Formats: sequence, structure tokens, C-alpha cells
Amino acid sequence: MEILRNSNSEVDLTVSNTGKEVITAAKRAISKEATVIVVGGGDGTVSSVAALLVGTDIHLGVLPLGTLNHFAKDTGIPTNIAEAAALIISGEARAIDVGEVNGRYFINNASLGIYPRIARKRLNQQSEFGWGKWTSFTHAALAVLFVYRLLKVRLRFGDEDISSRVPFLFVGNNQYIMEGFRVGARDRLDGGVLSLYFVRHSGRFRLFVLAFRALVGRLSQAKDFETRLVEELMVESHRNSIHVGCDGEVCEMTPPLNFRTHPKSLWIISPPPTANAV
Repeated sequence: MEILRNSNSEVDLTVSNTGKEVITAAKRAISKEATVIVVGGGDGTVSSVAALLVGTDIHLGVLPLGTLNHFAKDTGIPTNIAEAAALIISGEARAIDVGEVNGRYFINNASLGIYPRIARKRLNQQSEFGWGKWTSFTHAALAVLFVYRLLKVRLRFGDEDISSRVPFLFVGNNQYIMEGFRVGARDRLDGGVLSLYFVRHSGRFRLFVLAFRALVGRLSQAKDFETRLVEELMVESHRNSIHVGCDGEVCEMTPPLNFRTHPKSLWIISPPPTANAV
């Protein structure tokens, strides 16, 4: 942070201990007509602040302080804090896409089915037993995989209309890499598309196989693993409500779920195009 303080810019530093405090601080900065808002935290924290800046001219700076920092990595922002702070001063602002589902923005992805259930159970275990994130995630994943139920959905996008029972539905902000050592990463965030991934009628054993394929970078070769690139998507269900995971945060939504992309609607400070092809 000394790098930011020693710059020629006017810096107003606020230390927040909770997500609500982060949002309050960001809203206060917006009301003061800040031109750049820097947020330090994981993907969920960064996403919550980014949502406030969609459609504005305010630039977002990121200090990756989370466990995985997917957004920072995909945009070329260094995971080293000193380097990330230096980038905020020397980098340039670039416009990237943001996804949205029923009014909720996401910068990485949104999901239905297994993952939101695992995320909810992980949070409960962390709160109840005081376990770490990875320990809780492992226990939650194993527990959910043995008792999960398929989610009956109807998917409408473009000229396609698909009704199926799926264990999960994954919608990414732009296209994810599904092969090789970089599986789960994105080469660009300004393609103006959402990436849709789902598996039809998959049993527990098949899910373990798919998980293994993901680990070895061969997920796209699975015959029952389907992918699409869309601009809009409608997900219908007979359920009164569905849990949706958006950038790691789980919320409850009422179907139908309307997904769409907001092309180049968020300004972020990132490396120049020669260093990172976002």
C-alpha cells in the first residue's frame, strides 16, 4: 500500500473486516466521485465491488488477496501484492464484459446444481467446526456427491430448446479453457459471450470420471459434456426457487433465470494488451 500512498494520486484508505463494510466503503467512494476504486480481497469481494461499477466510468483496481484469485489471473493482474499495486499506478484501463443473471452481476461465473450446494455446506462447516476452506470444501463435496439429486431444467438459447435433468449447470463470463494445463482459465474477457457447460443425466460414478478428466485437462473430450457459446440464456424450472452460485457467493433466485452478457461494461486497470490478451 506504500506504493499507492507514495504515488502522486490522492489515496483514501479504508480497512474493512466484512463484505458489508467493503460495499459501504465502495459506495462512499462512488458518492465522492472517485475515478479509481481499488479493492483488496478474493473473487467474491472483487465481484461485489465490480457490480457497483458496471456501466460507469470508474476504473477498478484489484489487489488479489484471496485463495485462488481467478479474476486477477485471467486479466493478467499479478498475484504478488506489491506488483499488483504498482500496476494500479502504471497500468491502463480496459473495458471487459460482465455476466448477469436476474439482476445479479458476475465477473467469473454462475452455477446451478451441485456447486452451490457444496458451497453452502462448506460455509456451514467452516462456521460450525472452524475448519479451513479446503478441508471444508473436500468434506462438503464428498457429502453432496453421495446424496445429490438431478436438477430438471429447460434451457432456451438461440434456436435451441433443451429439456433435461442435469447435475450441474455452469455459465461463464466468456469462454473457459477445458483442455491442457490451463483448464479453468480464460484467454479473454471481452469476447461478448457467455459460455454454457452442462452434463445430461449423469450418475455419481460418471461425475467422478468427469472430475478426473477435468484434473487431467481432458474434460472437453467427454461425450456427455456439452458446451455452448451464447449471448443470452433462459433457464426454466418447476421449482419455486433455485440456489445460484455467483463468483463463489450463493443466493436464492426465482425461476426463470435469465442470463445475459454486458459487453465491455466494466473498466479495470490491467497490463497492456502486449502483456495480456484479455
